[in-house]
Amino acid sequence: MPQTATRTRTDVGRYVSDAWRDRYFAACDAVYALGAPAREETDVETSFGTTHVYRYGPTDPAARSRTPVVLVHGAGTCSAMWYPNTHALSADRPVYAIDTPGDPGRSLQREPICQPERAAQWLDETLAELGLDRVHLVGSSYGGWLVLNQAHRRPDRLASVTLLDPGGLEKVGLRFFAWIFVSLFATFAPKALRPRLAAWLEQPVLIEPELRTMIRTGVRAYRIRRPAPRPLSEAELSTIRTPLYLALGKRSLLVNPHRQVERVPRLIPSARAEIISGTGHGPQIDHADEMNGRMLSFMASVD
Repeated sequence: MPQTATRTRTDVGRYVSDAWRDRYFAACDAVYALGAPAREETDVETSFGTTHVYRYGPTDPAARSRTPVVLVHGAGTCSAMWYPNTHALSADRPVYAIDTPGDPGRSLQREPICQPERAAQWLDETLAELGLDRVHLVGSSYGGWLVLNQAHRRPDRLASVTLLDPGGLEKVGLRFFAWIFVSLFATFAPKALRPRLAAWLEQPVLIEPELRTMIRTGVRAYRIRRPAPRPLSEAELSTIRTPLYLALGKRSLLVNPHRQVERVPRLIPSARAEIISGTGHGPQIDHADEMNGRMLSFMASVD
């Protein structure tokens, strides 16, 4: 889908130039190639811009009729980040991966969606345009905030929600932003040092060359214009009735996993929460096979 860098609005995300946009798309395509091949790509129009969606589908006719999964990625990246998960998930049921407007990807943002009600309206319009009336919604990091916000504000289309070390549960602290900065700086380290840094930072970006190139190119190519989302209050969390699965990295720097694994099920009766050992902010990447199995088991129990 063509995009241009000639827009002058300062409150929506944009590419710095067409050349950098094309370089980023090429880097993304190399990461997409690590996962399942998409059966279809489509653009849907919403009140906030054009949303680009990748569809992955099972070949088993019985699996095609199961409730689909919709994947919502984290901030500063695109739906290519789901490459460790698309094979397993799409073998079991239809999968849709959304490029969030306002982040680097193939969507085109025209209006801000950072306000909670606008974010919920955008996602609901996207699902409606895709013809999806009942979905298992999965979000990671900032995508987890979008999913949690959806469960609070517009749950009618949701069969379940899965939150992978999500935003939206507590205020983002300086240690998380410091980790992001140090991780980005570490992508420039000599190749011999990267495995050690990847283990220390729990950052797979450093050792997966295609992912490393995509992240570095995205930082250069795209300007995000979005404040950090406001966490949901306890009163807001208590309104959620959608079946919910929360997976927190044991060494997460985004949230306090021990506090949230007790707090969320107390506030949301339908919630199932657990801490995943041996990971920080990316359990679905660090332990892809394990997390794919856990997510599918949860969805099957809901269905």
